[in-house]
Amino acid sequence: MKYIFEARMMVRDYECDIEGIVNNANYLHYTEHTRHLFLKSCGLSFAEMHSRGVDAVVAHMDLRYKVPLRCDDEFISRLALKKEGLRYVFYQDIYRASDDKLCFKSVIDIVCLVNGRLGDSEDYNRAFAAYL
Repeated sequence: MKYIFEARMMVRDYECDIEGIVNNANYLHYTEHTRHLFLKSCGLSFAEMHSRGVDAVVAHMDLRYKVPLRCDDEFISRLALKKEGLRYVFYQDIYRASDDKLCFKSVIDIVCLVNGRLGDSEDYNRAFAAYL
């Protein structure tokens, strides 16, 4: 996979469950935060797009949990992207930084609602053009 963006983060203690591993739902927060950082790196603001009537929303997720992250683990959230019709398909993988071990693998389909209706966003298309 050819990744086009990555973000380094650290597991915080409150993200872990009683077993001492990251609760499964937090991986979704990590991938969402990575997408928002990627969007910023492309010159767009998620909040600003919303104020203009364009909302990027999750349509589908395929998630695979591989090796658990633990408290204080540093990790790298990596992202690849392609477009299929109206869908932006994000391939997002999370690796433990200490040994580059794959911890989480996902494919997340995002669609745009333009003024409340499913549609194509010229702003997103333009921002992502170099990667599609």
